[in-house]
Amino acid sequence: MHGGAIYPSLENRVVFVTGGGSGIGGAIVARFCAQGSKVAFADIDRRASAALVDAIAGRGDPAPAFFPCDVRDIGALQAALAEAAARLGPIRVLINNAANDDRHAIDAVTPDYWDERMAVNLKHQFFAVQAVHKQMAAAGGGAIINLGSVSWLIGQGGMPVYSAAKAAIAGLTRALARDLGPANIRVNSVLPGWIMTERQKAKWLTPEGEAELMHHQCLKRKLVPDEIARVVLFFAADDSAACTNQNYIVDGGWV
Repeated sequence: MHGGAIYPSLENRVVFVTGGGSGIGGAIVARFCAQGSKVAFADIDRRASAALVDAIAGRGDPAPAFFPCDVRDIGALQAALAEAAARLGPIRVLINNAANDDRHAIDAVTPDYWDERMAVNLKHQFFAVQAVHKQMAAAGGGAIINLGSVSWLIGQGGMPVYSAAKAAIAGLTRALARDLGPANIRVNSVLPGWIMTERQKAKWLTPEGEAELMHHQCLKRKLVPDEIARVVLFFAADDSAACTNQNYIVDGGWV
């Protein structure tokens, strides 16, 4: 992967990414590998994840370690985090990226669906932090980046439970930053706008949607996953050592 800043502090640093097999997560994994980090990631999609590992190794970067995992299974997620630390060393960077933004109508939401949406979009972020913060502290500190969304800030309709979960990430980030700051652990969140992953293009991008996007964004172009990955690198690196307790928007100027 070519272009972009090089962060010497990320070389050999152990990084764990949830939902790292494709989309924004895949771009994040690839960028950390290009920095020479020791990268592990969890994802439910085995095929996409295997293809990503092969692509990264094929260009000559250190291949990441892939852990098949459904982040809704907290025991499995915490076991993957423990195994990654045992194989690679203490996790110093945690990227809580996994999510699912399927649309849903208000009257179609059941209590079980609500719980499942919270599990895939919010709950795992807390329990991943719970699993790694002590090893981060023992290693001298770390960086946690939670992936949120601007959906709740712009009042997007059609997915109220997803938007509620993503709004909660902003509060979770600030609470964790306060509690973990004395251990030199920084916690920030990145709120992407509409990023043109393959999933977004296949499921929801229409000429009408693109026209609305261009109307609202200050930047009159589509944003791609690598643009989120580059911001995540900055918040993981020592260059942002004084940055914590922040929710940073990367949306081309929609909000």
